[in-house]
Amino acid sequence: MRRSTVLIVEGDADVRRRYRVAFRFAGFEVRESRDGLSALQELEHPPLPDCIVLDLMLPVMSGHEVKQELAASADRRHIPVVILTGSQEPVGHLDPACVLRTPVSGDNVVAAVERCLERRASR
Repeated sequence: MRRSTVLIVEGDADVRRRYRVAFRFAGFEVRESRDGLSALQELEHPPLPDCIVLDLMLPVMSGHEVKQELAASADRRHIPVVILTGSQEPVGHLDPACVLRTPVSGDNVVAAVERCLERRASR
């Protein structure tokens, strides 16, 4: 059975490393991007991830812009996105699978992704 793949899009290298370790420990394949533009470029290389963990505050291209690009793409809009944000602003307009307010532990991010993937599988 193929392991689920997650794409972590996080500008902070230390946070990205913590999440990578947590996901690998949980048995996920992990791909990473440090900014919004590199995330979209990473999505050009198959296979597509099963879930995306997306920080909204990113350099080069914001998480808002990345999510809008994903929503506009017929072959990528189905990928569940877990939004990470330190802001209290509403993000429902981005139609996220889940929203986590940072700071958040790697284990909590993994749990959110697992819930998203279980929901998608039960549809």
